[in-house]
Amino acid sequence: MRKIIVTEFITLDGVIEAPGPAHDFKHAGWSMPYWSDDIGKFKSEELFACDAQLLGRKTYEGFAAAWPAMKDSFADRMNGMPKYVATKTLKTLSWNNSRALKGDVAQEVAKLKQQPGGNILVAGSGDLVQTLTRHGLVDEFRLLVYPVVLGEGQRLFAAGTQAKLELIESRPFESGVVTLRYRAAQQAA
Repeated sequence: MRKIIVTEFITLDGVIEAPGPAHDFKHAGWSMPYWSDDIGKFKSEELFACDAQLLGRKTYEGFAAAWPAMKDSFADRMNGMPKYVATKTLKTLSWNNSRALKGDVAQEVAKLKQQPGGNILVAGSGDLVQTLTRHGLVDEFRLLVYPVVLGEGQRLFAAGTQAKLELIESRPFESGVVTLRYRAAQQAA
């Protein structure tokens, strides 16, 4: 069975909103001062280990505006791999290999997990991650935790969210960022 792997840039206080600079959030770009070759290598290995992406509408729109114009092996992978988009509002998806999920998102993702293929990567997409978490569809969280506290912004886990996780890896980077990988507890058995 394919696994759903959620990957997030996250602050110490749990904020995932606008880690990059191209947003209207007043703290946008908070992750940028910490970028390093080690983080780039981690993100590249992560992307190349999956064979599809699952994205919420907002993340899809941001990615679709940026990645097609980029030219390197990472961009080629981003642009070439299948992309499944959870959206009720977008009527056309112009980014290469993109397909809107029809109907109930949780049911559609459960079907995707049953199809042949490799793991599916979910980047950003906070609202979608909330839905996947509520339905027990996330197999692994890969969190790049930044030594930043913002005090506001969209958090990875909204009030009332519950999940039991098992730490499977922790690794610090010289920049002060720490990678934490958690497996959903039901996957541990």
